[in-house]
Amino acid sequence: MTVHFPFQNSYSALPDSFFARVAPTPVAAPRLIKLNRPLAVQLGLDPDLLETAEGAAILAGKTVPDGADPIAMAYAGHQFGQFVPQLGDGRAILLGEVIDKDGVRRDIQLKGSGPTPFSRRGDGRAALGPVLREYIVSEAMYALGIPTTRSLAAVVTGEHVIRETALPGAVLTRIASSHIRVGTFQFFAVRRDTEAIRRLADHVIARHYPELRDAERPYHELLAGVVARQAELIARWLLVGFIHGVMNTDNTSISGETIDYGPCAFMDAYNPSQVFSSIDEMGRYAYANQPRIALWNLTRLAECLLPLFSDEQEKAVAEAQDILGAFSEIFSTAYQAGLRKKVGLFTEREGDDALIQDLLEAMAKNQADFTLTFRKLGDSAVDDSADARAQFMEPAAFDEWSRRWRARIALEPQTAAERQAAMHAVNPAFIPRNHSVEAVIQAAVNDDDYAPFEELVQVLAKPFEDQPEFAAYADPPLPDQRVLRTFCGT
Repeated sequence: MTVHFPFQNSYSALPDSFFARVAPTPVAAPRLIKLNRPLAVQLGLDPDLLETAEGAAILAGKTVPDGADPIAMAYAGHQFGQFVPQLGDGRAILLGEVIDKDGVRRDIQLKGSGPTPFSRRGDGRAALGPVLREYIVSEAMYALGIPTTRSLAAVVTGEHVIRETALPGAVLTRIASSHIRVGTFQFFAVRRDTEAIRRLADHVIARHYPELRDAERPYHELLAGVVARQAELIARWLLVGFIHGVMNTDNTSISGETIDYGPCAFMDAYNPSQVFSSIDEMGRYAYANQPRIALWNLTRLAECLLPLFSDEQEKAVAEAQDILGAFSEIFSTAYQAGLRKKVGLFTEREGDDALIQDLLEAMAKNQADFTLTFRKLGDSAVDDSADARAQFMEPAAFDEWSRRWRARIALEPQTAAERQAAMHAVNPAFIPRNHSVEAVIQAAVNDDDYAPFEELVQVLAKPFEDQPEFAAYADPPLPDQRVLRTFCGT
C-alpha cells in the first residue's frame, strides 16, 4: 500500500509573493528513528505505513507524496531587535495541510529538508542533535498542556552536515496549526503591500479566528485575539520555568503556539534573570523578560495592521494602543491564577500575591529548584516531613514562609489529599532537564544509541505522574552536569 496524505492546501493557494515553490532535496539513506504514532492517527495518517521504507523516504524529503504542494514560506523579522526584511523558511519546506480528526487544519512541514530561496547561503540541512531536542521539548510541552507545534517524526538522512564538525544529518517532521508568524505580516508591511496584508489577515481569521469573520471590526479583533493568546501562552511558559531563548518576531506564532525550539531550556534553580542561549549576550530573552518581549513583538504586529484599521494614522495608532494595553492585564490574570494553583490555593484573598512573591524571592535567593520546589510543596500539603525545604540552601527561609502558607491554606475547606492532587495536577514531576536532553543527544550522535532518547520521551509524556521507576529523571543536575549554554543550529 502507498502512504496517503489527505492534503488540502490553502496557504499555497495565496499569491506567489507569499512563498516560493521548492521541493525537498533528496537524501542518501533515510532511516526512521522515531514516529509519533498517536499524532499520526490524529492527523488521519496510517502509522504502520509511515514506519515503512516508503514512509521514511517521505518523512526525510526523499519522496514527495501525492497531493503535496511543497513551499518555503516568506517572512521577515526582528532578530534580537534588529529588523531583517527577508528571512523565510531557509531549511524548512511545508509539504501541505491536512484536516485532523478534530476538524483542525494542520501544517505538515519538513525541517532540515534542503536549501530554499530563503537559505541565505545555508545548506538547508539539520543536524541530529537539534532535531532530537525539538522532538523532546515540543512533545514535553504538549504533555504539559502548553500550546505548541508538535513533532511527528525524526529521520536520519544517511548524510553528514558540516557545522563546527561533521555531524549526522536529520529531518524533523513538524506539525503546526500554521506556520504564520508576526514576521509574515512584517514581510509585506516593509514592502508597503497593504493588499497582501489584508489577504494574509483574512486567511488568518478564516483559519485561526473564524468567530471574527462577521465582526464589525475584524482586523482590530484579530489583533486583540493574538494579544490574548500570546499573553496566556507566556504566562504558561513562566509557570513551568520555560525559557524560549529566541523570541524574535519571526518566532512568534499568530496562532498562539510555541514555535521554533532552538536554544530553549527549562530552568533548574529559579533565577528570573536566567539566560541559556549562547547568542543572547545582553539577556534580552531572559526568563523574566519574556512578557515584555512578547508585548514588544505584538506591537510590531500592530504596526503592520495599522493600514487596515483606518486611513487616519493617528486614529489607527490610538486604536492599536488601546488593544495592546490589554496585554498586561490578560498576562497578569493568567499568571497569578496559575501561581495560586501551584501553591494550592483554591480561593483569592488579600495578601495571596505577596505570599507567593515571597516564596519566589526566597527560591531565587536560595537557588531552589523551580520544578521540585513546587512538586514537593504539594507533598507538604499532606506530610509535614516532605522535603520541599531541602531545595533551599538555607531551609529556615522555607520554614518561615511555610508557616504563613499553612495558616493561609487552613482557611479553605479542602482536605490535604484534595490539595495535593490539585497541586500535582499543575506542578510536573518531570520536565526535559537540560542535562538529560544533552545526555540522550550524545548517546544518539556518538553511539547511534536511541534507547535513552526513547526512554526520556516516554517519561516526559506523563509529566504529572510520579513514575517511581524513572525517579532519576526528576533530579536536578549535579554540578558537573549543569548545562549553562544552549545553541541554535538546526
